[in-house]
Amino acid sequence: MAIIIRVTFTLLLLLIVSLVLAYFVWYGPKIKPLTAVYSLHSTPAISKDQTVYTRLKMKADSLHSFASKNKFNTSTFFLIDMTIESGRNRFFVFDVKQDSVILQGLVTHGRCNQSWLNGRKFGNELGCGCTSLGKYKIGYQYSGRFGLAYKLYGLDTTNNNAFKRHVVLHAHECVPEQDVFPAPICQSDGCPTVSTGFLSKLLPIIEQSPKPILLLIF
Repeated sequence: MAIIIRVTFTLLLLLIVSLVLAYFVWYGPKIKPLTAVYSLHSTPAISKDQTVYTRLKMKADSLHSFASKNKFNTSTFFLIDMTIESGRNRFFVFDVKQDSVILQGLVTHGRCNQSWLNGRKFGNELGCGCTSLGKYKIGYQYSGRFGLAYKLYGLDTTNNNAFKRHVVLHAHECVPEQDVFPAPICQSDGCPTVSTGFLSKLLPIIEQSPKPILLLIF
């Protein structure tokens, strides 16, 4: 009799466990798989703003002809959108073939020699301390004041003093790894400064590119 009771109890317990598992399978939260590349349409930070995608897509399209004629990489562009607040991701790596952003991160803008610049102001004069708008060639890697950095060559009249101004792509610990909006991030003397982690992700893209990569600040 005792054996029958134990068997019955065990079967009843298994039935209850099965019903609970079935409930969670059918009605529980669904876990979405991770993907290696995120398109603009599926990236939480910018998916709500279709105008961001449209703007980046237009900029990438406009760079393609220039890149092709001047022997730059035509499949990957670095885009920095200065219309976006500094606490939000505004440095985008745009993959033309996938029509998507494969990386995004925070980046500084120049303080124009002020202790703190409200809003954004742009300039190209030697010693101005401002961000310069325009196209840049990502140059050679070197180790400088802030460690690993890349020389930048301004390709437009709005930024052709970049090399003389020592405007380079580098990292600094004052730049967070994640979006911090509505808080702003630190400001630079004109360099597009990113977080250490973000620069480490840009490194293989730059180094493995068969041709120089274009950076556009707009």
